[in-house]
Amino acid sequence: MNETLYIVKYSGPFGFIKPWTAVRDSETFSQQFLTPSIVEGIEKKLFPELLNKVGIKKIKGHRLLYDQISPQQEVIQTRGWNSIRKGRQILFDRPTSILLRGVLIHPVLHLAFDSQYDALNANKQHICLCRNEDILFPEEEVEKINTEEFENDERYPGFELVFEQNERSFPVGVDRKTELTMFGWLKIVGTPIKEYI
Repeated sequence: MNETLYIVKYSGPFGFIKPWTAVRDSETFSQQFLTPSIVEGIEKKLFPELLNKVGIKKIKGHRLLYDQISPQQEVIQTRGWNSIRKGRQILFDRPTSILLRGVLIHPVLHLAFDSQYDALNANKQHICLCRNEDILFPEEEVEKINTEEFENDERYPGFELVFEQNERSFPVGVDRKTELTMFGWLKIVGTPIKEYI
């Protein structure tokens, strides 16, 4: 069934994706897609009236493409403190560690809405892909297309994690509110990593 979609295009010079999985990104390279919690967070930023609602309500699809992932080193500290007795004194210490965090260079994100009002509202705002300093701005006017056009390899390339469970799905996290495992499958449309000629 061909439904109408309203597309908002965001872009920026760089953006951190999935900061909480950065410890294992060197092993899983999972930054190529947005998890349900990231998409829900973007939606709640755009529509604060949804803050008390659970789940993704307005964003019907998305596509993420970028130039490359640049590995950046970051110093982190543990949450807890270690205590060490030195003579009569007790010293407290928070150990540090270095991890690699992937930074997307020139990300482009298309968000699809089924409401023109929601798309126009989203097109007036910036979004963050997890961190407040990594801002993407709307780039063009809202586009009105049908669902078939959103599958166009050249106009809307990118990675999209489809939030549903089927034979292609894999675990993509745990919902902290319900403690249920979230599933999705990775749709790759066109060439999600931009090429320069």
